[in-house]
Amino acid sequence: MISRTTTTDVLICGAGAAGLTLAVDLARRGVDFRLIDKGEGPFQGSRGKGLQPRSQEVLEDLGVLDRIFATGGPYPPQRKHLADGTFEDGSMFEAPAPVPAEPYRTPLLSPQFLTERALRDRLGELGARPGFGIELTDFMQDAEGVTAHLKGPDGATTLRCRYLVGADGGRSFVRHELGVEFPGSTLGMRAVVADVKLSGLSEDAWHRWGEGAQQIALCPLRGTGLFQLQAPIPLEGDIDLTAQGLGEMVVARTGRTDIVVSEVIWASAYSMNARLAERYQVGRIILVGDAAHIHPPTGGQGLNTSLQDAYNLGWKLAAVLAGAPQSLLESYEAERRPVAAEVLGLSTRLLDDAKAGAAMRRGRDTHQLDIGYLGSPISLEGPDRGDGVTAGDRAPDAPCRGAGGRPVRLFDLFAGPHWTLLAYEADPSGPAPRTGLRVHRIGPQHEIIDEAGHVRGAYGLTPGDWILVRPDGYVAARVAGDDLGALEAYLDRVLGLPA
Repeated sequence: MISRTTTTDVLICGAGAAGLTLAVDLARRGVDFRLIDKGEGPFQGSRGKGLQPRSQEVLEDLGVLDRIFATGGPYPPQRKHLADGTFEDGSMFEAPAPVPAEPYRTPLLSPQFLTERALRDRLGELGARPGFGIELTDFMQDAEGVTAHLKGPDGATTLRCRYLVGADGGRSFVRHELGVEFPGSTLGMRAVVADVKLSGLSEDAWHRWGEGAQQIALCPLRGTGLFQLQAPIPLEGDIDLTAQGLGEMVVARTGRTDIVVSEVIWASAYSMNARLAERYQVGRIILVGDAAHIHPPTGGQGLNTSLQDAYNLGWKLAAVLAGAPQSLLESYEAERRPVAAEVLGLSTRLLDDAKAGAAMRRGRDTHQLDIGYLGSPISLEGPDRGDGVTAGDRAPDAPCRGAGGRPVRLFDLFAGPHWTLLAYEADPSGPAPRTGLRVHRIGPQHEIIDEAGHVRGAYGLTPGDWILVRPDGYVAARVAGDDLGALEAYLDRVLGLPA
């Protein structure tokens, strides 16, 4: 069959959570891209089922959080079944109430296939869709771009793109062909995870039995009528992943014959690993998600870290394609690789605790709200004021009021693909208008009224301060009114945004 040649700006290889998040972000920015996946259709499993608070903020900005809330919901209580037939209920998660600066403070239970479906639906609204059954078979890069060879239902295709993004999972073809090392370790634990239909068990709790190698957990998956089965298994040997085989495992580990597994929707037996790619970018080829890092499931960090990789990369990729300096794109690895290293350490420590029999209790360290990019090469460092936000911090939310009286949140002002500049009781003069930058003035005689002082409190502001917020919701700069020249120079240097 004759090979055809087509062109695009970005080729995304892998239509899982990371690839879909990147595609949605690029689509809303008007970037020309293709999203492909060698699978014949969408992933149908619940491997990653927890969305941490920071990921919920990301998904709100992308326009999909409400539809995920509609099918998902809070985690049910954890029910530990005892040998004498009684049980104890408890919560795995601390459940602090929302506060103005942090509207989401508890994890959201949403099976991975429903999260990805919401992202695909959003992508469709933006006029794009994944191409399934299309495999990347080879690629070569040069100074101007990447030539990729694809194989799909319509035969062979040669695609010329300016950037290639490998979002193709832990066994990444892109990473392997690049020759990027993936050091780490196998953690000496193997487990089965499966989505099953069953009867005989209530859906009001995350059920757990046993200890050590004989434990088993069955968690109801909201919005599906399914349960996720999780259980450790021997390091060697085949595991029967049929309904009969998993049903026999349930009976053996729970001691109950009334719990009947009738169907297995998806199942996997896997060895737990902790690995981190030595590089995230080689020329015009970039790795995101599991292609760059793989985690044990403890703490629910893997899917969330992957999603936030893509959110960090999307706006930078779009800006460089539009003419911003290449150094902006290079900041992706500088910011995200240390985050993955820290998260891998956390996940591994939690796994060690679980092996030692510690209670499965999760707190703020898993919520990812405190992740930041202090010392980032694209932050404008200001004088240390001792309180409030600084460059690299997550930009807090805050409820305020518009000049017309309507309620408004800072997250409403941040939502979308633009940069945001907040002027707090500042002089009317300011930076010259720029494409892609929105300026909002806060104060009694301005468009945004900080009626309850939530903005001032969250940011530690004094009159005359300016806060520049990146498209991914992190503080890029904080300057006083007499230092606007540094802010102008920053916008020129980092973005190349025309005044």
